[in-house]
Amino acid sequence: MRVVSLVPSLTEAVAVSDPGLLVGVTDWCTHPADLAAARIGGTKNPDVATITALAPDLVIANEEENRAPDLDALRAAGLDVLVTEVRTLDQALAELHRVLVDGCGLARPRWLDEAEAAWAALPAPSENPRPAVVPIWRRPWMVLGHDTFAGDLLARLGIRNVYEGHPERYPRIPVDELNASGAELVVLPDEPYRFTADDGPEAFPALPAALVDGRLLTWYGPSLAEAARALPSALR
Repeated sequence: MRVVSLVPSLTEAVAVSDPGLLVGVTDWCTHPADLAAARIGGTKNPDVATITALAPDLVIANEEENRAPDLDALRAAGLDVLVTEVRTLDQALAELHRVLVDGCGLARPRWLDEAEAAWAALPAPSENPRPAVVPIWRRPWMVLGHDTFAGDLLARLGIRNVYEGHPERYPRIPVDELNASGAELVVLPDEPYRFTADDGPEAFPALPAALVDGRLLTWYGPSLAEAARALPSALR
């Protein structure tokens, strides 16, 4: 089996389960650190010719992270493309099974069962969740809106994204509006924008800031079990 992954989260999932399957990954695929597969460009601009030359049996992609024209071009080249959709934890667990077991022909990995069990073991979220804003970029400020995987994880941990009802999934909101939103917390991940203790909290002087590992909040794969253990304390 020869697999090209266009999604960093899925790259890690395949690599941890059976690293010998991967023949091509994107420039943004950073986990595991010792990936030996060919680099095929970015998630938004994969090199279709390079991917085709690798002769993969399967290309794995995601409807949000990858562009439909690129996926259409890969199909037109005769390649089998499996496209995932991940907006919730339940979807993530189901899609990981589909990719690894149905797509790659692997036995269901133990880490996937451990991730599912880790989240199932968490206490039920509070009936009065803590309202928060969750910036993902600045200059301009962008935040989590509706229907996002990270938003679903936060809801399971007792955090209510105040922009979960916004019509856009990643709306641009001026920082003065964020500060006036009624939030009681600002959650600052270190990706895609790298918020740090010195870059981000100062824009929200009246709010406590939770600096979190962006991979634990936004990646769906082997990091899910760690996320269930680490995020609750990071969000206190």
